[in-house]
Amino acid sequence: MKDALSADDTSGARPLYAVTEETLGSWLDGMSSEVRAWVQANDFKGKPGSSLILPSADGAIAGVLCGISTPADIWDLGGLALSLPDGSYLLGGVAADDPKAAGTLVLGWILGAYKFRTYKKDGRKPARLVPPKGVDLALVEALAEATYMVRDLINTPANDMGPTALAEAAKELAARFGADYAEVVGERLLEENYPAVHAVGRAAADAPRIVELTWGDSSKPTVALVGKGVCFDTGGLDIKPASGMKLMKKDMGGAAHVLGIAHVLMALKADIHLKVLIPAVENSISGNAMRPMDIVSTRAGLTIEVANTDAEGRIILSDALARAGEASPEMIFDFATLTGAARVALGTELPALFCNNDALADALLASGTAVQDPLWRLPLWPGYRKMIEGSTADINNAPEGGYAGAITAALFLEKFVDAKTPWVHIDVMAYNRSSQAGRPEGGEAMGMRAVANLILERFGKG
Repeated sequence: MKDALSADDTSGARPLYAVTEETLGSWLDGMSSEVRAWVQANDFKGKPGSSLILPSADGAIAGVLCGISTPADIWDLGGLALSLPDGSYLLGGVAADDPKAAGTLVLGWILGAYKFRTYKKDGRKPARLVPPKGVDLALVEALAEATYMVRDLINTPANDMGPTALAEAAKELAARFGADYAEVVGERLLEENYPAVHAVGRAAADAPRIVELTWGDSSKPTVALVGKGVCFDTGGLDIKPASGMKLMKKDMGGAAHVLGIAHVLMALKADIHLKVLIPAVENSISGNAMRPMDIVSTRAGLTIEVANTDAEGRIILSDALARAGEASPEMIFDFATLTGAARVALGTELPALFCNNDALADALLASGTAVQDPLWRLPLWPGYRKMIEGSTADINNAPEGGYAGAITAALFLEKFVDAKTPWVHIDVMAYNRSSQAGRPEGGEAMGMRAVANLILERFGKG
């Protein structure tokens, strides 16, 4: 991540002139006739995301002209780190006058330098950016590092990112920031009253577990983060087709997101008491796999009728949400790659937000807009609660008919949260199906910056 920055060394850095379509003309007025002719000959108009290398008289690079949005968009410079020639570039132009806008552009540059290099080596180093003075580099670097971590965790295949490895990633994060760490594994889940996590994960060779990370002063307001950690989802006995199973290494994307948020909050010393809970399992097939129409007990005391073993994420989250509530938190956020229905409704790039508190929902939507990490609210529609009523148990994990699937999944989770506790559920794709500037194909953090920003603004830094 730091390979994309050259924060302390401006010597030899080439100027990177950021202009908008409106300010390009005034910038050209101050340049030589040769530069004006070159820009005109290349039909550069300052369109956001566009760039033009400016040559010197001897054929070297004199600088780079790049178009940005008004206001600056995080992805305006997202394609440059891996497309410009190697070297350092000093960000200037209109962006240099606004530290917040410059910070947004710097973050996009760093995110655009990301490549998943664990299994396929790539010698191409990113071009390095020298940020203008005044940029909050601590914030930028915390967000960038967290995003890299989220992407890496999701991109790692299940043979190297099973429940044990996911737990180890959480343990390493806890150690880095001095957080307390605990996990309950295998048959101990039954002893410690996590029966739903055990039921889903017991068929896998890599034992199911619940991971708990605790950080900060216990006298401060408690914020709980819960992340779905299904490290691979075959669908269980209701097995997925090959097309549906192909990307299921990403089904632990919710867990990756809450670890990313935790990273940001701990790195910036948020003035909170943080609780992170991850139920980590594989939804596998064996002789002891959970069966359709089994009845599963939960930590909260409710029973679940398993109408479909492929709706397993909400089952494991039931125990984690109940455990989160025991900490009497000020608010609970859960992230989960939960339903295809949310993707049908909103596409792959816009996470679905459900919330039992209008003020919190409004604040989170505003936070997402402010940091260019959008969410879209869907309703916890009470009229659909009857759809999740079980015939032989308290609730059903997969209502018949296939309608309102994202809503009924959220209503299922709501059963495990105290109605008095503000709660946010984010149903997220966690994956870019194709590459765009700053966002390569593969694992992606979506909604992470929005939640981290809200918590930091609401509770401040220590």
